[in-house]
Amino acid sequence: MEKPPLKHLSVQDWELLIEDFQSGRTNRWISLYPSSNLSLLDLILSSILRKDFPIKLNLIVFLEEFWGVLVPESDLELGLSRVLEALRAVVQAPVDAASVTYSVKEQMMASVSSIFVIVVVDLMMSVMVNGLEMKNGVLLQFEGLVELLLTVINRPNHGVDRGTRGVACECLRELERAWPCLLSDVAGHLWGLCLSERTHAAQSYVLLLTEVVHDMVVVGKMGGLSFGTNVPLVPFNVPHMVLGGGSSSSSSSKDGLSSNSKELRRVMAFLLECPQILTPCGVMEFMPMIIRIAMEIELQAALLKVQFSGLLYSYDPMLCHVVLMLYSHFPDAFEGQEGEIARRLMLISKEGQQHLVFRLLALHWLRGFIGVHSSKGEGVKKQSVVSNALSFYPTVFDPLALKAMKLDLLAYCAISLDRSRLERTGSFKGEVMEAVALVVKLFEDGIVSVSAFKWLPPWSTETLVAFRAFHKFLIGSSPHSATNDTTIGALMESAIFRTLQRVLVELLVEFRRLVPVTVAFIDRLLGCHSHCQLGERLLQTFDEHLLSKITVGYGLTSYFPVFDKIAESDTIPPRGLLELLTKFVFFLVKNHGPDTGLRSWSQGNKVLVICRTMLMHHPSSRVFLVLSRLLAFTCLYFPDLEIRDNARIYLRMLICIPGKKLKHILGLEELLPGISPSPHIASFDLKKSRNISSYTHLERVIPLLVKQSWSLSLSTFGFGSGQPGYIETIRDNESVVGKGSDVDDHADVPNVPGTDRIDSHKEPLRVMDSKVAEILGILRQHFSCIPDFRHMPGLKIQIPCHLRFEAEPFNHIWGGGGDLPANDLKGVDDLPALYATVLSFSSSAPYGSIPSSHIAFLLGEPPKMASFVGKEGGLEIVPSGNVSEEQQESFTALIVIELEPREPMPGLIDVAIEANAENGQIIRGQLQSITVGIEDMFLKARAPSDILEESLPGYYADLFTALWEACGSSSNTGRETFPLRGGKGVAAINGTQSVKLLEISANSLVEAVEQHLTPFVVSVVGESLVDKVKYNGVIRDVVWKDGMNSPTDDKSSAAEFNVAPLQLKYLDDEDDKKSHCDVRKRNMGCFLILIFLPPRFHLLFQMEVSDLSTLVRIRTDNWPCLAYIDDYLEALFLT
Repeated sequence: MEKPPLKHLSVQDWELLIEDFQSGRTNRWISLYPSSNLSLLDLILSSILRKDFPIKLNLIVFLEEFWGVLVPESDLELGLSRVLEALRAVVQAPVDAASVTYSVKEQMMASVSSIFVIVVVDLMMSVMVNGLEMKNGVLLQFEGLVELLLTVINRPNHGVDRGTRGVACECLRELERAWPCLLSDVAGHLWGLCLSERTHAAQSYVLLLTEVVHDMVVVGKMGGLSFGTNVPLVPFNVPHMVLGGGSSSSSSSKDGLSSNSKELRRVMAFLLECPQILTPCGVMEFMPMIIRIAMEIELQAALLKVQFSGLLYSYDPMLCHVVLMLYSHFPDAFEGQEGEIARRLMLISKEGQQHLVFRLLALHWLRGFIGVHSSKGEGVKKQSVVSNALSFYPTVFDPLALKAMKLDLLAYCAISLDRSRLERTGSFKGEVMEAVALVVKLFEDGIVSVSAFKWLPPWSTETLVAFRAFHKFLIGSSPHSATNDTTIGALMESAIFRTLQRVLVELLVEFRRLVPVTVAFIDRLLGCHSHCQLGERLLQTFDEHLLSKITVGYGLTSYFPVFDKIAESDTIPPRGLLELLTKFVFFLVKNHGPDTGLRSWSQGNKVLVICRTMLMHHPSSRVFLVLSRLLAFTCLYFPDLEIRDNARIYLRMLICIPGKKLKHILGLEELLPGISPSPHIASFDLKKSRNISSYTHLERVIPLLVKQSWSLSLSTFGFGSGQPGYIETIRDNESVVGKGSDVDDHADVPNVPGTDRIDSHKEPLRVMDSKVAEILGILRQHFSCIPDFRHMPGLKIQIPCHLRFEAEPFNHIWGGGGDLPANDLKGVDDLPALYATVLSFSSSAPYGSIPSSHIAFLLGEPPKMASFVGKEGGLEIVPSGNVSEEQQESFTALIVIELEPREPMPGLIDVAIEANAENGQIIRGQLQSITVGIEDMFLKARAPSDILEESLPGYYADLFTALWEACGSSSNTGRETFPLRGGKGVAAINGTQSVKLLEISANSLVEAVEQHLTPFVVSVVGESLVDKVKYNGVIRDVVWKDGMNSPTDDKSSAAEFNVAPLQLKYLDDEDDKKSHCDVRKRNMGCFLILIFLPPRFHLLFQMEVSDLSTLVRIRTDNWPCLAYIDDYLEALFLT
């Protein structure tokens, strides 16, 4: 049953359909016109054949574009047959101005040929790959298409349809290109048609014949090459060789070519005469095929040169390109004409009336012409180009693109001259200097053409062209493929490189706006593996010659991008740059004022960025001296607080943190924002921190002589909650000397021993002798130097300690890499570290507020079996017995604990630590307590500022005498009060005394005193003792008294010395007379020792030295300290 006729679509419907298909909306139309029965294809073909249809060309193009959608693979044969029938109908239809035109015929032939090319190529590939057979129906349709096209072209010299015949030739050429040797059987007929054609379509006929001959000779390798007409033109049959996909052997091919060489040469002779009738575009298509044929049949290249070399002098770029194409394949045929070709190309580039594209092409061709390898003409080509180097100078009105190409050629000429100069090592000096001058002239004069870049913005095209020329001049002699250390070394010694160094320095000094472009130029060199050494050398040049020429001022910041590059290079000594930055910071500090605004902050921040770059890329030892000066000056004097703080941080890190760990810390800012942080950041693990004291140790630098495990604590005796827990011996001045004061004013003060004299009523004015007045004057002068800690900072004592932690247990607990056996450590970088450590101190003893201690960086102590020794930046493992104290200090931090005692008594200091590990974990816990001994309270008494240095020994001796008298039991000064520094507080001396006998030899005692009590000795009495102490030379600047009855001795002191030492009876019947001995004979002398106990007390020792024993007389105005003195003296002298 026949299907009903389809309803024709209107023009608007066809336009909508085409638009929907191009937009991908095909479902609607496929449902209306299913492709299974080719309904839409039939509708399209019927519309094309209609006479009154205006958009036939649109439908033909649509048919070609959507063939795969319109025709399914199952209906391929039927679809091809219908399309071919429609093509026959269109081609055979008479041409009229309305329904059928030549353009419709031509478009129909081109589109149908394209459809067959696509379809049949796929089928041929299936046949070749899968071994299938070509479908007979498709093959018949294909042969029908070729036959139809041959019929169209078989009408030579028919002028009306020459355009249609030309299109048919092009369609046949595309089919021949898709299936080589398709038209080989009818080559003779095609040759005849070419001989007969005299219209404009002759070009298409010639190109078709050339394509067929090319495929027969080059692709087909046919053994039986023939240009006869035995096979009729139509009907057409596809050759069996095309269907089989095979070709004959090379030997049979050569035999066939030799047997038919006469006909082939006749055809070639005809083709070589054809370029006269070809357009330039036709010649461009014609020439590659002729070259391949000539190379295959070994045709003499001279024939081609004679025929085509004249095209070089035409003014069409395509024809010039044809000659250069011929030269690239047969360079030896143009021997002796290289200079002529080069001059012609150079003249084309200088002809201003030519199009810019042609002039640019001429220079590109000249570069390519130089690069073509020739066995004979290499030297001639190079010489012909170099000899005309002066002709390549860009002119004023040349476009920038043309200037860039000419500068490239100038760079080539300069490099060639410089290379030849280096090769002529035995030439005369004058010739060498002349060559150098010419090279420099080419470079400098060539840059003049783009000299506007000096005052144009850095982003201008002229600037880019200038620096592109710099790059060409620099690396033209060392391409990436042939670069090695030898070529780079020769390039650094070349005249071009030295000239470029000088030019860049001069440009940067004069034109600061060129700094960003220069930095980009250096980055380009540094980013290249082959030429990075050139970039490093340029940076060294800037360091040596640029820094000294830059004026220190606000304009210095323009050079900071260059400074960053210099700072990043570890081959450049940092001293020059850091000294320049130091001068710049001094300039900023000096010129800072109210009108500066944020300029100081901005420029100071840039300076710190360069300092950070230095720390990142240089060893700390290399930059330490100069950089520490810069940072120290910045953190002390820079006007901006933020810059001072940042400089202080960098300085602390430079001093405390080793190089590689410092680089790691500074490099954290460069992490990409997409990287997720460590899961341990800002985390605290209480369980891990519980045993921190087992591997983290805070130890005293100077061990205590007395391992004090107790301290004397007195009750407050009912003091109020606001009263301190220790005895107050400093009272306000009003409580003693105020008008109308009465005992009731102090009714709430308990009657503590040693304090009743301060609180007692004032007695009537006493009459005192000159000695007592002198003692009181000395004491008042002394107490005026003691600060009242209640109203101002008191006197402080310092306890130096070492903080360290063991690396191995630390890594076990905190996961720093597992075990650290001694033989696995490679260097400091394998050890853990603590960052931003804070030590907090507290104590129940009256030590006041204890400031915390901060440690920026602390390196873990290696296992005890090994330690590190630095050697020239490296680290080696050596036995721990050979480790010096300086090397051990690398793993410890010095901590100084400052105490402000309210009472001179021993105690314990609790220590809490908080630190950060490398992975961001927070470490927090308690360390072992630090013991404070009585000897930590020993200070040297302060002297008034008006006492001269040479008078200090006498002052201290007089002070000792005054305090000794005041602390005596018979002293009359107990009711006196002495104002303290600050003017609000007074103190009284309430002395007590004791005695201690030490069974120790004189030599041992003198050695112990010199070792531990030297700062506190104020006088040495006795000729024997003085001689001995002076001979040792340890104790100096004291009062020396040679004799016991010296005229300079104080009477009271002499009286004390004349008293015999205390004699103890060990037996009841011991004769006192026998035990009594001559003091002058047995007593060598005595030491007078004055020790100040903060906040305002004193400890006095009078050591009477004998040969085998020493009697120590002790006086103090703080009686609780006597509880610790016996243990101290025994530990000092008897252990």
